[in-house]
Amino acid sequence: MPPRRLGGFVFLGGVVVKLLTVADVAEFLSKPESWVYDNWRSKKIPFRRVGQALRCRPSDLEKWLDRQN
Repeated sequence: MPPRRLGGFVFLGGVVVKLLTVADVAEFLSKPESWVYDNWRSKKIPFRRVGQALRCRPSDLEKWLDRQN
């Protein structure tokens, strides 16, 4: 069964996961939002498009952060 979406949340196998916005990711990384927008493709920050918005799973962001030097 594919994930179901409701607002900023995704239901994965009975678990509710809040998708992070660009503002959430910027706060988590202690970077300005402009840095996140400028670098999400080149740094391969694991965003997905939800409509026109960028969203990121917290677990994907943690994995990405672990892979950084």
